[in-house]
Amino acid sequence: MSKQSETAGSDVTAAGCCAPLAVRALTAEQAVAIAPMFKALGDPVRLRLLSMIASTTEACVCDLTGAFDVSGPTVSHHLRVLREAGLVDCERRGTWVYYWLRPEAVRSLGALLALGS
Repeated sequence: MSKQSETAGSDVTAAGCCAPLAVRALTAEQAVAIAPMFKALGDPVRLRLLSMIASTTEACVCDLTGAFDVSGPTVSHHLRVLREAGLVDCERRGTWVYYWLRPEAVRSLGALLALGS
């Protein structure tokens, strides 16, 4: 089994260190680290893919492709964008690739958007 976890946007520790936007402005470095995650979520297909992956422990690409009116290679492209943004991770098992949510990345985005009290 080969692990495919080389994510360009995997600087989640930088995202996790950020105070909520309502508390303090981001530094330039923090914004560069976090922007790919938000950009990845800006596409409706990717947002739906992320929600489908998040709703289970792991999802096979074979189960995801049928839910969309786009080709298999297009779904694979969107999954690659989510992986490179650090939002999901994956592992190849034989013919299929299985995806799962990186909860620390999603938590860091949620904490960043928290309004506080």
